[in-house]
Amino acid sequence: MTTTTLAVLVPLLPFLGAAAGLLLGRTAPGFVRPLAVLPPLASLVLAALVAVRQGGGPALDAHTELTPTGSVPVELALHIDGFAALVAILVAFVATCVQIYSTGYLRDDPRYPSYAALVSLFTSAMLLVVYSGDLIVLLVGWEVMGICSYFLVGHYWETPEARAASLKAFLVTKLGDVPFLIGLFALATDAGSFRITRVLGTVASGGLHHPTLVALLLLAGVAGKSAQFPLHTWLPDAMAGPTPVSALIHAATMVAAGVYFVARLLPVFEASGAAMLVLAVMAAVTMTGSGLAALAQDDIKRVLAYSTIGQLGYMTGALAVGDRGAAVFHLLSHGAFKALLFLAAGVIIHAAGTNSLAAMSRMRGLRERVPDAYWTMTVALLALAAIPPFSGFFSKESVLGAAEHAAHGDTAQVPGAAGWLVLVAGLVTAVLTAAYATRLWLLAFHGRGAEAPDHGRQPLTMTAVLWVLAVPSLAFGGLAYRALPGWFDSTSLTPTPLTSILGTGLAVVGGLLTYGVWQRTTRSLLVSPPLGAVAAHPEGDAGRVEAEAIASHTPAYGDIAYAPDPADPGRALLGPLHRHAAVGFHLDAVYTALFVRPVLAAASLVRFLDREVVDTYVGAAGALPRLLGTAVRRAQTGNVQTYVSALLAGTVVLAVAVVLVATGA
Repeated sequence: MTTTTLAVLVPLLPFLGAAAGLLLGRTAPGFVRPLAVLPPLASLVLAALVAVRQGGGPALDAHTELTPTGSVPVELALHIDGFAALVAILVAFVATCVQIYSTGYLRDDPRYPSYAALVSLFTSAMLLVVYSGDLIVLLVGWEVMGICSYFLVGHYWETPEARAASLKAFLVTKLGDVPFLIGLFALATDAGSFRITRVLGTVASGGLHHPTLVALLLLAGVAGKSAQFPLHTWLPDAMAGPTPVSALIHAATMVAAGVYFVARLLPVFEASGAAMLVLAVMAAVTMTGSGLAALAQDDIKRVLAYSTIGQLGYMTGALAVGDRGAAVFHLLSHGAFKALLFLAAGVIIHAAGTNSLAAMSRMRGLRERVPDAYWTMTVALLALAAIPPFSGFFSKESVLGAAEHAAHGDTAQVPGAAGWLVLVAGLVTAVLTAAYATRLWLLAFHGRGAEAPDHGRQPLTMTAVLWVLAVPSLAFGGLAYRALPGWFDSTSLTPTPLTSILGTGLAVVGGLLTYGVWQRTTRSLLVSPPLGAVAAHPEGDAGRVEAEAIASHTPAYGDIAYAPDPADPGRALLGPLHRHAAVGFHLDAVYTALFVRPVLAAASLVRFLDREVVDTYVGAAGALPRLLGTAVRRAQTGNVQTYVSALLAGTVVLAVAVVLVATGA
């Protein structure tokens, strides 16, 4: 079987699995789980074979034009280089883990068949984006992921919060997709083709007429899809969906698509120094802002959501300094440990008997109750905090090393200011990341909250996946940073001494500072009684309490609501900034004031004009004939004598009129 055929099967198999799952979900439920797990597993094997055959050498290109379009051709094309080969393995690997994990996590969910089919379709769409050699075909996968995220985030559609979160995710990403589509058309117009190789050839020859405009239009879509400032606000709210979906979105699909797109078309952005500077500013603000926000969140999934935003900021920062090898290296490393973090959080949530929430400051005794989640999440948090020798250290330091080179002017296409922005923001974020990772670990596993009911041992399919993901979280970075430059056509991914010392030192400081604040606060509270339930829900409805907690950002755990934990080190570290960081620095409120309320006011005005003005004219236009009809209808009495009398009267009137006219003449 040729490499091209294998590559075509990689996205095709999950698509067929999704179609079969939707068709057989009700009629043959016994086939649902095999149809959920086997297609992505087969795609993983085939993607690995494609990567072995590609071997980091020349890109594999294949294309066919299905039908002429009359202008710029749209082709079914493959373009598989080292980037695509490795990212496809990541996507298939995480999707397989998520599907296996979901068989246990959602084993009693009546909508599991549709959920599993949508996850497979989601996987297929991302693989299409990764392997596509044509921008329009890439756009198809890009948009299919958007609709899949809408349905999956809104899986618990009974709660208004899940419905609102899915709608917000869809609309915010579509807000970026509109200029993104215009940018694709502008790019293809200059290149005369949607083929990625021809577009890059046009850029290399200087044929791109408006590089800054095109790059900024494309960046709008990237900011929406990859949750970068200022279009990042949908991602924390998307935590209302099932936890395995969060793992898939954050680790290997959706948000990774924007970073991958910029890496694929980096020369387009490098053609404009202004666009690279905008990308650097976007990355810097995203990194630091998300780090502060993560330090103030109480729900464990919202912490991880802001963490994803920050780590994506590292990736876009690497792209802003012109090093796509470092960006994709961190994408691969992050995919493993972020999937592990979310799935371990899912074990905690599953143990608490809720669907999607777990308030860290209300936890107690979880280290003993969920030991698999404890040890594997510890590994993932160390990777997140970039502590050597865990994988996150090597990939994050490759980003900081690239920023250092750009800051010193070693990268011709990148302004030096972009390098300094990314470097300084990356070092600040290293402190914040270690701080909120340490805080999460302390509150989740060593907290003083009220203990939730024990829902028993977790399914083996869930805990086994955690240990599988722990392996790359621990070992991938150390093994990969020497081998990947050949796959990425990159000079070096080896951490530089200066940034390694600074980054690791700052991370250690952030972790130790957080631990010290927590320990001091805990000692001061030893004389106080442990935190307990302050208000049990009268109906004991865990789902409704959880939904209300999402809406109000009030922590919830099971069917009990709790008071804030005074031992939370985040409050002490952030001080007066905490209440602003907890709500994402009021960016949603700003958007509401600037966009939502004016649109609602305009809609109210249009409704008033339609109802009071347009309807009035339309009603009047219909009322006049109706009145005339009523008058005519009343004249039709059916009495012959009346008709004859009217005829005679009319005759007399006509005769008088004729006489008058004649006399006047």
